[in-house]
Amino acid sequence: MTRLVVVGSINMDLVTVAQRFPAPGETLLGERFLSVHGGKGANQAVAAARFGAEVHMVGAVGDDDFAQPLREALAAEGVDIEHVARIKDCSSGTASITVASGENQIVVVPGANAHVTPSHITRAQDLIAGADTVLVQMEIPLEAVEATLRMAHHKHVPVILNPAPAQRLPVEWLKLARYITPNQHELATLLGADPNDDFRDLMRRAPCPVVLTRGVEGAWFREGGEPQHQSGFNVEAVDSTGAGDTFNAALAVFLHEGLPLAVRKACAAAALSVTRLGARGGMPHPAEVDALLARQHS
Repeated sequence: MTRLVVVGSINMDLVTVAQRFPAPGETLLGERFLSVHGGKGANQAVAAARFGAEVHMVGAVGDDDFAQPLREALAAEGVDIEHVARIKDCSSGTASITVASGENQIVVVPGANAHVTPSHITRAQDLIAGADTVLVQMEIPLEAVEATLRMAHHKHVPVILNPAPAQRLPVEWLKLARYITPNQHELATLLGADPNDDFRDLMRRAPCPVVLTRGVEGAWFREGGEPQHQSGFNVEAVDSTGAGDTFNAALAVFLHEGLPLAVRKACAAAALSVTRLGARGGMPHPAEVDALLARQHS
């Protein structure tokens, strides 16, 4: 069983569905409201647990009414939450989302996610040392991201950096990552390059191996030599929310099977995730991934 440590954000998504967006100062009746557990870190932890990994989450919630449900939702999926801190006098991370006519407007309040510090990573160092893989995103402070990269590198544990939301990072940090998993825009941002440059050229210029996601086109990966392509899977898409998180989780879980097969399984998992509503609602189990791969071979 793969032992995975996920370092990242934990959010409560507050979603309002309306016919249109309100004008400034206007009060509008909505059609539907729902609260959904989210955050890139928590989503990736849940997806990895569904793939059968032993998953440990490192992150933070506040001391508000959302804190306990967020922790319980992770635990219910089999994710270990010993290193999910509770930050006093702080709200949990939230995303207020209004959906209208297929578009959305989002206001994110990091809350406790902004209080994940290098000290939290230090306290989890034994956990990281015993992991097969570490997975980290960028919805937490950059100093915590750097600490994760350095700790995993120091402990000789491969670390996957999912650079979203993207910022330009020092080349020294990128060299600590075993893989980075951007899309084309994120890779250009990381490197301070023109996003219109050919993505294969951007991959060649990266100082570490790259797994580049391309949506329905699948993914490209480069570990040395020329970039290689893994095609996407033909499915009927319903909701693309969470596809990237599913991809990263699958890549981390199946990395021990070799990069080409891990990327193939990650593409299959991401394709399945868009066939159902919701970021976590669409996250598949291993049997579903195996079935899709088998159909592609038949």
